[in-house]
Amino acid sequence: MASIDLKTDIPGPASRAIVARRDAAVSRGAPRLTGIAVVRGDGATVTDADGNTLLDFAGGIGTLAVGHTPPAVVAAIRAQAGELLHMCSIVATYEPYVAVCERLNALTPGDFAKKTTLLNSGAEAVEAAVKIARAHTRRQALIVFEGAYHGRTNMTMGMTSKYALFKAGFGPFPSEIYRLPFPNPYRRPAGMSEDAYIDHCIAQFDHALIAQVAPEAVAAVVVETVQGEGGFLPLPPRFAAHLQARCREHGMLYVADEVQAGMGRTGRLFAVEHYGLVPDLLVSGKSIAAGMPLAAVTGRAEIMDAPHPGGLGGTFSGNPVACAAALTVLDQLTAPGFMARAEVVGQRLRTHLEALQAAYPEAIGEVRGLGPMLTLDLVEDAASRTPDAALTNALTAETLKRGLITLRAGLYGNCLRLLPPLTLSDAQIDEAMAVLAEAVPAAIAATRDAVREVATT
Repeated sequence: MASIDLKTDIPGPASRAIVARRDAAVSRGAPRLTGIAVVRGDGATVTDADGNTLLDFAGGIGTLAVGHTPPAVVAAIRAQAGELLHMCSIVATYEPYVAVCERLNALTPGDFAKKTTLLNSGAEAVEAAVKIARAHTRRQALIVFEGAYHGRTNMTMGMTSKYALFKAGFGPFPSEIYRLPFPNPYRRPAGMSEDAYIDHCIAQFDHALIAQVAPEAVAAVVVETVQGEGGFLPLPPRFAAHLQARCREHGMLYVADEVQAGMGRTGRLFAVEHYGLVPDLLVSGKSIAAGMPLAAVTGRAEIMDAPHPGGLGGTFSGNPVACAAALTVLDQLTAPGFMARAEVVGQRLRTHLEALQAAYPEAIGEVRGLGPMLTLDLVEDAASRTPDAALTNALTAETLKRGLITLRAGLYGNCLRLLPPLTLSDAQIDEAMAVLAEAVPAAIAATRDAVREVATT
């Protein structure tokens, strides 16, 4: 039985009415990527205000690894809400907070004593990691990378790339942030082998430690194990190993931002596990609590204890209801077979996507990602590899009207990213990919027609 069930055009009249109210009442700075209004979700599907059921491959921008309204999580939330909605962990201790920290300390890579602090969002957690790193090292400088997304607070905006979308008009930003190139093998210089390109990127990093900032001034190197907004670019293994080696050599902390790539998204609980990396601090969020607001920083105990009492925390950080959700999510993510199934999901998706690339090589430049965290890099033509943001926008519109929710990503806005719940069935994967297979040629035709129309006017 198909999951997608469309009763009206997308968006339908009820969705349009609610969205019109939103546009009138909500700041335009809070973006909306679709015109649908959702009333409920179940697993990999959502139902809108018009009664249409759609497959959700946006997954709350990566927050729903265990799906919409997973029954065990809903039950845990209900039970906790009946006992204690809020207390503030600064005022008193409640067991769910402690239990989440204990679980993360045990699950995060590294055979050493660890501690954790809980926050509300990925941006807060990244900023907390910066504070912890600076307190421990007594240094101020940060190294970050082009294409990175770390959040929307002032500090994390300063660390984030893609100026026009996330940063325009919001400066000034913090100082002592040094941004270096992130390896993108697909867009390496023509004629350069991939190995030579990685050597070049390593040399650029080492050069920056002389030309831009001295390593003894650097508190931390903060890097996404797989860039999310940057276009699902995994760290090349040799480059990742070099970063960690330089951090160890110079006393810089290696901070892995796994807000989007963690919690099973790449087929491992943490993406660093693919590399055998052991970061000093690891930032997690998004899927950690199935949509409830929670994020965390976990790391070496002596580093985590560096800030003075009162230097970390917040009114709602580690709310008991969010913690109850997280404990159940962690149970599901670590249950026997979950990660093996996630890898199968990734393999099945990749097979479909690579077949699409073979069918449309002039438009799909690369299928990229790690495990089930996958994207299509869309281009104007295969030879130039020029990013095609217009095609990406057309493609997300075409999938939506057929009942499949997808998102764009990438430094140039030219990547179609897939972040479905990892609990979806083979049938749902195949159904979604059949929609995508219809949408790709429709988007290509619409975009090329628009280009031709502009050219003739």
